Amino acid sequence: MTSRAQIVWFKRDLRVHDHQPLFEAAQTGAPVIPLYIIEPEYWRQPFASSRHWRFIRACLSDLDNSLRKLGQPLVIRIGDACEVIKTLAEEHDAKTLWAHEETADLWTFERDKKVRAMCKAIGVRVNERPANGVVRRLADRDDWSRIRNQRMADTVIPKPPALRPVLGCRSDPLPPADDPMFGAPFGHVQTGGRKAAVRDLTSFLEDRSSGYLKNISSPLGAPTHCSRLSAHLAWGSLSVREVDQAVKRRAQHLSPLEKKVFGRNLSAFRSRLAWRCHFMQKLEDEPRIETHCMHPAYEGLREADHNEAYFEAWASGHTGFPFIDACMRSLIETGWINFRMRAMLVSFASYQLWLDWRKTAPYLARLFTDYEPGIHYSQFQMQSGVTGINAMRVYNPIKQSQDQDPDGVFIRKWVPELRSVPAAYVHTPWVPDPGLFDLRQTVPTDVYPAPIVDQAAAARQAKARLTEVRKQSGFKLTSRTVLKKHGSRKSRSPRPAEPDQSDQYDLFGGE
Repeated sequence: MTSRAQIVWFKRDLRVHDHQPLFEAAQTGAPVIPLYIIEPEYWRQPFASSRHWRFIRACLSDLDNSLRKLGQPLVIRIGDACEVIKTLAEEHDAKTLWAHEETADLWTFERDKKVRAMCKAIGVRVNERPANGVVRRLADRDDWSRIRNQRMADTVIPKPPALRPVLGCRSDPLPPADDPMFGAPFGHVQTGGRKAAVRDLTSFLEDRSSGYLKNISSPLGAPTHCSRLSAHLAWGSLSVREVDQAVKRRAQHLSPLEKKVFGRNLSAFRSRLAWRCHFMQKLEDEPRIETHCMHPAYEGLREADHNEAYFEAWASGHTGFPFIDACMRSLIETGWINFRMRAMLVSFASYQLWLDWRKTAPYLARLFTDYEPGIHYSQFQMQSGVTGINAMRVYNPIKQSQDQDPDGVFIRKWVPELRSVPAAYVHTPWVPDPGLFDLRQTVPTDVYPAPIVDQAAAARQAKARLTEVRKQSGFKLTSRTVLKKHGSRKSRSPRPAEPDQSDQYDLFGGE
């Protein structure tokens, strides 16, 4: 039994169950320092927001309670990760750092490289263990499904029976939810923490999943019938393996009557868990996709044409397109909206408004409680048409409005300026009916704006510009290279063939 302390660094894995680094550190018999570092520089990044912190803070409170029951409270330190870990190692003669492999932003990617270099310099061994279904140092995408599915089938790692405490290990106080370090608080935040995660998983499996596929594309039904596990998975109060196996167990024990209600829904959700890992693998394989188009031919396409007025209208929900504005305002207030509506917001910004995805991605990252970088940037590129391997997905916001909110219930809830407009006109309030009345007078532009673009004409122009890029010499050859690196593969896994329609995905966080 060694007496040297073992440091376990928690990042996006805020749980004691199915936590391999914590379990292995405890198995050494040495004192364990369960560490969470609040890095002020991280919280100054354009993707970070107080909404994330409020969710994380609840997770940390639950994590601390769980660790205390095991014998050692959570140690919180505020500062630079390299300095914090070095100081702890010196104070407690720690020679080992445990952590999960993290697939996140470029900022954390570079931070982790600095930590590894620092640890090597001071003689601290770094033990990183796989997280989720993301495979580090993957030699070939052809083997990814097999590795990922084997990991999902492996036994869920139990929480350690106990932790040997570290005497005299100082912890900084947990900052309050409204600490200015994290930015100004705004909107609602889904309840975070392990208890809420288990509660949400249970209610989805036992009840809410009965309407999953029927409501997945509806902004009205999705908040109830989608899993609402995306934030728990993003910040790690649940592991993907825990969820995958829970869904599998539930499906295996359905009665004949239950199979008719839940069977197809649970199967579809489980396949989307696999797609989630597939998209995160893209960022693991190529971290630069946070800032660079997967297909280099699209670089420089939109940047010079940035229209700040368009961006501000889109970001605040004042584009003059009721469904777009309702979705954005709902997201600003609640921190969540279903995948199809997220994809529509990105598509509208990228095509009809011709905004560069690198301008819009950080903004939505701050709004999403369930911000998961691997999904976020992969999907942003796909919905903006810059991967070179996916079909253009240009949403017509009027058609989406009529299809997904035919009576205008969602619109009227989030765009109160239009509450008096009849259902027949709420999708296009700028279009007058001479035989009835002029809605432009009923809803004046100083109350609700006219459309900022002709969406049909703007969509046609955007498609034409992207089509011209695809005609460039060497485009197809580069696309094949991108496909080899990032494309899906056929397998016997529960993951379906790569779909062409966005509502086939449930990955953007809105599952």
